[in-house]
Amino acid sequence: MSGVQTFFYSALTYIIAISLLVAVHEYGHFWAARRVGIKVLRFSIGFGRVFWRRMGRDGTEYALSAIPLGGYVRLLDERDGNVSADDLKFAFNRQPVWKRIFVLFAGPAFNFLFAIVAYWALLVAGVPGYKAVVGDVKAGSISAAADLRAGDEILSIAGASTPSREVVLGALIQDLLDDGVVEMQVRGSDSRERAVKLQAQNRSRELTEPNALMSGLGFDFWYPREPAILGTVTATGTATQAGLRSGDKVLRFDEHTVADFTALRTLIEPRMNKSVIVQVQRGDTILSLPLKVGVETTNGKSRGVIGVLPAPLTIPDSMRTIERAGPIDAIGGAVQKTWTTTLLSFRLIGRLVTGDVSFKSISGPVGIATVTGIAFRQGVIVFVSLLALISISVGVLNLLPVPMLDGGQIVFQLVELVKGGPVSERAQIVFQQVGIMLLILLTGLALYNDIAQLS
Repeated sequence: MSGVQTFFYSALTYIIAISLLVAVHEYGHFWAARRVGIKVLRFSIGFGRVFWRRMGRDGTEYALSAIPLGGYVRLLDERDGNVSADDLKFAFNRQPVWKRIFVLFAGPAFNFLFAIVAYWALLVAGVPGYKAVVGDVKAGSISAAADLRAGDEILSIAGASTPSREVVLGALIQDLLDDGVVEMQVRGSDSRERAVKLQAQNRSRELTEPNALMSGLGFDFWYPREPAILGTVTATGTATQAGLRSGDKVLRFDEHTVADFTALRTLIEPRMNKSVIVQVQRGDTILSLPLKVGVETTNGKSRGVIGVLPAPLTIPDSMRTIERAGPIDAIGGAVQKTWTTTLLSFRLIGRLVTGDVSFKSISGPVGIATVTGIAFRQGVIVFVSLLALISISVGVLNLLPVPMLDGGQIVFQLVELVKGGPVSERAQIVFQQVGIMLLILLTGLALYNDIAQLS
């Protein structure tokens, strides 16, 4: 897939994901408003100019708008225009505080409910994963100092079972946000169990930078080596022109012995536009073929390519795991997963404010689109898992006490409940201006991080 194709593919999957999750969020507001007798004027998916609309029997206009990166529900409200005397009882601003809070909270609540349903479906279907077996341990690292060894299987962290690598990663972040001490129970390659304690105090900011967690701790998970056997050989690549075929095993490249596919990549990438001799084994025959390395430029960076992909990697069944539960048991598991992820999200935001988590960890639309596109290509289970995670993030973000968000509006309602009267219009305007500035700052930071990742 070319760079242009990847961009449009990622953009399309991002729009689909965001549109779906925003629709879920706004439907929460819509549902709650209808339940408590507040009139809904418009339910729109997208912002900007309306290009399709339909008036429902309930008096609500359902619309699709031009910019598919959000949506909104417009409620009847005297602050937005004149309201007839007959309709005053249906206006949002005329409702008791509890009804307004119910409507405001329902949007994020539906995002959390979506995540619960998604996780439930995944648990019933079965979530495949891999055992948390340690691969390489970097000398002089935190992991090496704790005597973590290659071949160790991580059985638990802080007393909680870690059946898969995904669970280990979540537990590592949790402990880093606590006190930086990660207490593990591992089983070595000799089948003996022992305790391992990673000491990463005061390292949370450094370790929460993009792609820094595992490298910062100094270990990675075990994967089998990719043999230097060609899988896909693209029709337009220089490998095809040289006569290479799928199934060929590369023995030497430009007079260098090739141990595995990673070594082959390392040899290809710096040799842009260079003519080399590649030696391959095809069946029982050894062939030496002249080949010119091509060039591919992505995000401003150029590297050598020949148009090949490795043969599919085979991971032994003994390394595979599957998390599955019956329809009833899966409910508890889904609720627990959503609750844990929600709490972790709030903690990360709190530590972001205090400076204990790196601002570089914030992703904008480009970063999210890239991850969404990758997840979609990896299959339904990975994509649905990502949708659940993003849905939780949307719910958490909207509960922040920022005036432009649901959380900020809920704070206004609570203040009114305490003081016995609404927050003054002047105060609301000031807080909204501050909220807009904060959101612009956050958006700018996210976009900056996206651009930095691309460059």
